[in-house]
Amino acid sequence: MHSIAAIILAAGKGTRMKSNLVKVMHDLAGAPLITYPVNAARQAGASRMVIVIGHQAETVQAHYAGQEDMAFALQAEQNGTGHAVACAAPLLRDFQGKVLILCGDVPLITEQTIDSMVRQHAQQGAAVTVLTTEVDNPHGYGRILKNEAGHVTGIVEEKDANGEQRAIREINSGIYCVESGFLLDAVAGLSRDNAQGEYYLTDIIRMAAERGLACISHPTADAREVMGINDRVQLAEAEAVLRRRINENHMREGVTLRDPNTAYLDPGTVIGRDTVIHPQVHVSGNSVLGEGCVIEPSVVIRNCRIGNGVTVKAGSVLEGAVVHDAVSIGPMAHLRPGTELLDEVRIGNFVETKKIVMGKGSKASHLTYLGDASIGSGVNIGCGTITCNYDGVAKHRTVIGDNVFVGSDVQLVAPVTVGSNSLIAAGSTVTRDVPADSLAIARSQQVNKEGWVKARAQGKGQKAKG
Repeated sequence: MHSIAAIILAAGKGTRMKSNLVKVMHDLAGAPLITYPVNAARQAGASRMVIVIGHQAETVQAHYAGQEDMAFALQAEQNGTGHAVACAAPLLRDFQGKVLILCGDVPLITEQTIDSMVRQHAQQGAAVTVLTTEVDNPHGYGRILKNEAGHVTGIVEEKDANGEQRAIREINSGIYCVESGFLLDAVAGLSRDNAQGEYYLTDIIRMAAERGLACISHPTADAREVMGINDRVQLAEAEAVLRRRINENHMREGVTLRDPNTAYLDPGTVIGRDTVIHPQVHVSGNSVLGEGCVIEPSVVIRNCRIGNGVTVKAGSVLEGAVVHDAVSIGPMAHLRPGTELLDEVRIGNFVETKKIVMGKGSKASHLTYLGDASIGSGVNIGCGTITCNYDGVAKHRTVIGDNVFVGSDVQLVAPVTVGSNSLIAAGSTVTRDVPADSLAIARSQQVNKEGWVKARAQGKGQKAKG
């Protein structure tokens, strides 16, 4: 097992993003851009992380607050990648092993590629290994210079390259594996003698070669892995690649995606086998979906736990809800945070719930609001029912026992309790507790005035003649 640390370069502003938010914190498939290289380094075995921060340093630092393996180095002025690593160096003075250097805006790099690079680095006893790839148009990238033996002798940046060097198609990804002792010594000796007047990290290759130390390249066949994000066009391109990876992994694990191009599943999503995801579905946060579920078109699910055999019908929105097995939801239902639906519950069209627990087999089929309520098993909630939970100052709870039948157009004014096996008559406004096994009627007595409409019509006619 190798001893590995990682430096993540994340100090740049990202001017081409044209944003008030620092580039590495832009959202990519439900997580900040920087999340992906950090996670890839961790998964490849890095046990210590140093993020080099600069623009909006506090925003990046706050995102990783409390993580014990994380440290931060401030690069107050951006004077090149070599300067960035030099800023991180003091935090690794006591570290001996291999140091991974990654860019915070390269999100498609994989654990497998980094792990393979580290293994080759160790097997060949290299001081420096640079991750490379070949591209048809290398414009803008640093070119890899090699000797006849195939060892890397240097990296020349575009602005410093001559015509022959610019024709080289193998380019520098900006990702390295370097022996810690050599790295700390080398960055201390960097100079700014180049076209841009910056401290180039790439100069450590030349320094290692001059000392007779082994410098090698580790090529990756998929150039997309080393794609840097400079603007929102590239951000969208990277998201398409990332989402395709996520979706293909789910399909290989037994999930059916009716249209993989329009299934938007965040990296943290867990989905059981034989679940079917229809087009235009968004599942985000740390959502978990069980086996054998059906998620119909245009459903949005955020930070929910959903059991087995659940059907979520078209157009429904679920946020922060816990849904047990064999539940049916929607169409066009809205489950807000704090909702828990036990087995076999039915929530129908245009039903909204918030901070409720609904017992086994209970149902609210349509046009209902249920908030701040505890609802027993086997309860029927009629169309147009409202739990009036807010009195203008505070929220109050409604408690409904088992096997209660609530008729249509009922208002339950909390705090109120309805005992088990009771029936609430349609059109009632319930303001007092209802005992178990009772019928509650809270509405005005109907009065029929026969002939009233005809008399009114005649009266209007006579008035008009006068």
